[in-house]
Amino acid sequence: MTTRRTRPAPRPPEGTPPRAELARQARTVLADAVRIAHWAAGAPGPGTTAPLAAHALERAATALELSPAQVRAGWDRARLAGLIELHGDTARPGWRLRAWDRDDSAVLRGWVALFDAWSLVHAAPAGIEAGAVAEAVEAVPQVLSLLQLSAGPVTVPALLDLLGQRVAELHEERCEVPLGPGRPATAATPAGTTADRADPATTGTAGTDADLNALLLDWALEGLAAVGALTLGHGHATLTPLGNWAVWVKLEQICVAAQSPAGNIEQSAADMLLGCARLTPGPARDEYRAWLAARTVGSAVAELLAVARGQDALLRGLAFEALRVVGAPAEPEVRAVLAEPPLRPYALLWLAEYEGNDPDDAQDVLSREEATWLWVDTAAAVADHGETGLLVRHLDTAVQGTVPALLDEVRAVGHPRTVQVLVALAAAHPDPALAKAVRRAAFQVHTGGA
Repeated sequence: MTTRRTRPAPRPPEGTPPRAELARQARTVLADAVRIAHWAAGAPGPGTTAPLAAHALERAATALELSPAQVRAGWDRARLAGLIELHGDTARPGWRLRAWDRDDSAVLRGWVALFDAWSLVHAAPAGIEAGAVAEAVEAVPQVLSLLQLSAGPVTVPALLDLLGQRVAELHEERCEVPLGPGRPATAATPAGTTADRADPATTGTAGTDADLNALLLDWALEGLAAVGALTLGHGHATLTPLGNWAVWVKLEQICVAAQSPAGNIEQSAADMLLGCARLTPGPARDEYRAWLAARTVGSAVAELLAVARGQDALLRGLAFEALRVVGAPAEPEVRAVLAEPPLRPYALLWLAEYEGNDPDDAQDVLSREEATWLWVDTAAAVADHGETGLLVRHLDTAVQGTVPALLDEVRAVGHPRTVQVLVALAAAHPDPALAKAVRRAAFQVHTGGA
C-alpha cells in the first residue's frame, strides 16, 4: 500500500512529444470542427438545430467555403469532441470551445473523446451485422496495443491475425460455436438449423470469416486514421504521436488497475465505493482509477449513476467523486441527470468543476433550494455513516446562516430524509434549546404541520 501511494507519475514512452505539441496536433485534426463550432456560435437565432438542418448546412458551407460533406463531417466531430453541446433539439457552443485556444488539457480531452468515438466518425460497411461490428470495436484495443508496443509500422496481415484471434476469443467467452462462413451461432441459435443455412443475411456481404475480418479491419483502420490516431501506408499502419500517447495512457490505466491493493477491481460499484469511504482523497482516487480502468467507460459510468440513484446518500456523493476521475467521457451522462432532482446538485457541481471553476466557488452554481437539498443529503450521509460531532459541525456549512432560517428552508425543500436528519441532529446537538427547536421542526415535517 505504501509503495503504491508514493508511486511516481508515469512518464510517456521516449520520443513522445510534449503536451503542448500534442495539443497543437489535436487542434490541427479538429480545425474544421472548431471552425464550424465558431460558426454555430455566431449563427443567427437561438441556436442551430441538431442534426444540422439542410438550410444551416448550406449556409455553413457557403460561409466557411467548405463542401456540404466537409461541413457535415466537421459538425459530427464537433459534437463528439464536446465543442458543441446538444440541448434537446438545439445545439450550442460547448465550454471546451471557449477554452480551445488557451487550454491544452481541454484540447487533448476533446481529441481523446473523438478518438474514443472513432466507430461513430466512420460508418461501418453496409450489410454487416451489428454483432460483428460490435465485436470488431471490442477487439480494436488489442490492435492498438500491438501498434503501440511495436513503436513503428505494423503490417496489415499481422493486425488481421490479431483481430481474428481476438474475435475468436470473444466467441469462445460467449460460448458461441462458429457456423462457418458468416456469423457465429449462439446458444439461442443452434448450429446447423435450416433457418441459418437458408438465410443469406447470416453470411453477410463478406463471405468467409476471414473476408469479414479483413473488411472490418479496413473499416477500423480507416476510422482511426480519420480521427488522427494512425496513418496508413501500403500494407501497414503506424500510430501517430497523438495515437501513441492515447494508447499509452489507456495501457497505463490498466497497469494501475492491476496494482489495486484493496481488491476493488472485481467489486460492484457500491462495494467499491464503500471500500473507499474511509480512504483519504488521494488513495481513494487511485482506487477509483483502478476500478474504472478494468471496465469500459460506458458501463462504469452507468453503474456509478445507478448507485447514485439509490437510497444511500454517502454512496451518492462518492459516486460523483469517482465520476470526477472519469472526466470528459462522463460529461454527457452527467448532463443528462440534471433533470433528476436528487442528482441535480451533484451534477451541477461536477459540471462546474469540469468546466474549470474553482471547487471552492463551485457552490455558486446551486440555487438556494438546491444547496439546501444537498445539505440535507450530506447530513443524511453523515447520520448514516459518520460521527456525532460531524453532524453538529455540518450545521456550519448551511448557506442560511441561522438555524431558524435553515429549519424553515429544510422543511420546504422536501427531501425524503428530512425527518431522520433532523431527529439525528437534535439527538447530537449539545445545546438543549437548539435541539428542542430541531425536534419541533422534525415533528412538523413528520405530521405535515407548519
